[in-house]
Amino acid sequence: MRINRILCAAFLLMLSTAPLNAAQIESVEFNERWYTAQQKVLTLRGVALLRYMIIIKAYVGAFYLDENLTADQLLNDGVKRIELHYFHAIPAADFVKSTTIMIEKNVSTRQFNKLRPQIEQMNALYRDVKPGDRYAATYMPGVGTELALNGKPLGVVPGFEFANAYFSIWLGEHPIDKGFRNHLLGKH
Repeated sequence: MRINRILCAAFLLMLSTAPLNAAQIESVEFNERWYTAQQKVLTLRGVALLRYMIIIKAYVGAFYLDENLTADQLLNDGVKRIELHYFHAIPAADFVKSTTIMIEKNVSTRQFNKLRPQIEQMNALYRDVKPGDRYAATYMPGVGTELALNGKPLGVVPGFEFANAYFSIWLGEHPIDKGFRNHLLGKH
């Protein structure tokens, strides 16, 4: 009887320390909701694991969208956010290279050339990451795309057109990985 009470107490303690309203993937937690400074509510649409060379776990991500929009409306001028939690150290130069290549794959040459100053502005914000670090990119209409590392804002890049090009890295026609994109959009 005493063992049952101890087990029950341990179970209740475990439940009380578990985060409420969180999604978990690869032992990494993401909130189900995210609130902007303007109290706009974004809801988690999906989480995903990105593997490099099939076996290496590179990072996990979560995609949030204005609760009034559907995943099919992600290109609308609404608030959206992607969070990426890294499992390995990655130098800033690798983010610069990947961002440039992936945006170029997802937009026309004309659009890429038009967006080049904003791409360079975003690339200047990147920092080296270590395992456990988390980048978040949040687009806010009329403001731009804010890049933050571990919750600390690094800067904002203006423009709705840039935001769509930037988010296309993970969610576009030619994303970094189609399975990753589909899971982020909740279409798996």
